[in-house]
Amino acid sequence: MPIVTIIVGAMLSLIGILGYSMSESHSLTALIPLVFGSLLEACGALALRPDLKKHAMHGASVLALLGVAGSAMGFVSFLKLITGTAVARPLGAQMQGAMFVICLVFLGLCIQSFRSARAQRLAGAV
Repeated sequence: MPIVTIIVGAMLSLIGILGYSMSESHSLTALIPLVFGSLLEACGALALRPDLKKHAMHGASVLALLGVAGSAMGFVSFLKLITGTAVARPLGAQMQGAMFVICLVFLGLCIQSFRSARAQRLAGAV
């Protein structure tokens, strides 16, 4: 999972950079995915150390949850956009929609990994 975390962080960082560079106003809010991505990459790098893996991956999952919560309204705008309804900031809706989906999928992978680790731990304790 640490490598997956680093890859997801890189994807979010790329979205942030693209969003900022493609935006006409160069709004700092376009860099929010970059911040989340950088933090996830740091968590992934820390999780490569066995003694920090559990804490770093829990931190990464909290970041993913915050990413889902923070981009949920943008995902609603993204859904409106793909159904043909006009939205105020189409690029922002696309970037928030991408962040929502990436964070949601990553959060699901984290939960699956935690459940698997717990099952393995319990199986070893029997």
